[in-house]
Amino acid sequence: MDFQAIPIIRIFDEEKAKEFYLGFLGMTLDWEHRFDAGFPVYMQVSKGSLLFHLSEHSGDCTPGSKTFVNVADLDTLFQELASTSYGYSKPSIEQAPWGSRCFTVIDPFSNKVLFNEQKNT
Repeated sequence: MDFQAIPIIRIFDEEKAKEFYLGFLGMTLDWEHRFDAGFPVYMQVSKGSLLFHLSEHSGDCTPGSKTFVNVADLDTLFQELASTSYGYSKPSIEQAPWGSRCFTVIDPFSNKVLFNEQKNT
């Protein structure tokens, strides 16, 4: 049995969300939906197999949440993000209490994405 969890992340401003998730994190906008003009946006962004749903709908999720993402090559991802010109996030690699290395980025809506160096077992 295979599963794929897709976090829904609460956003409050479409342009700021796109600047962070598309511009800074380098994700791709897969699709977006509105029930009608002027309604909140619901969209999917991706980078490789990583998928996020971003929602302006107030009942979908809680702002200020944290998403834990395992990555195979933490250093490459870190260098990619460090080389962008996004001025609102300057992450640093840390030694995690659970024994791996990680870094956290925080979006404009106080949601955190923790990228964790996946250990080969």
